Amino acid sequence: MIGQIRGILIEKKPPEILVDVRGITYEIQVPMSTLYQLPDVGQEVVLHTHFVVRDDAQLLYGFCRTKDKTLFRSLIRVNGVGPRMALVILSGMEPDEFVRVVRNNDVTAMVNMPGIGKKTAERLIVEMRDRLSEWQASEGADSAPETQDSASTVKVFSKDAEAALIGLGYKPQQAARAIAQVLKDNLEITDSEELIRLSLKSIV
Repeated sequence: MIGQIRGILIEKKPPEILVDVRGITYEIQVPMSTLYQLPDVGQEVVLHTHFVVRDDAQLLYGFCRTKDKTLFRSLIRVNGVGPRMALVILSGMEPDEFVRVVRNNDVTAMVNMPGIGKKTAERLIVEMRDRLSEWQASEGADSAPETQDSASTVKVFSKDAEAALIGLGYKPQQAARAIAQVLKDNLEITDSEELIRLSLKSIV
């Protein structure tokens, strides 16, 4: 079991990053909440990880905060929710917000995320309500400061943002519309990570 990774961040391609650990490069899937907290490429990064072994693949998921990892593990124990959907949920809302959604029985907030239908949302709320005691929504707020990668043009980082949203399960047209609207309303945006964050917020 790989519980933590410490190494040099060599590539960010949402939702996947590459981390070099003494010459061995790990492919790690991360939610957008973790992506926003990563340092610049070339700097050291420490991630709490969850290792998944399938018949056709071995996958590593990484998180900057322990509470994100804990929520991820709780989510994948829900019937019908796999790691991919768990990443979508963690990308669409913060753990504290997820707790509020569950406690308020807010099915609408759940179904606004890609790949989550009404029945899945209802099952998530019912099953997760019993598991909220496994972790505290208010703990683990020791997040690293957000860092931003520079991008040469709006065209470059908007393309990266669109690819990231599609990778999370949003339809190309839905991603393109969200990005276009965010860019229209926020002319000061200069990097893909901020664009992804605001686009996700506008969709959800």
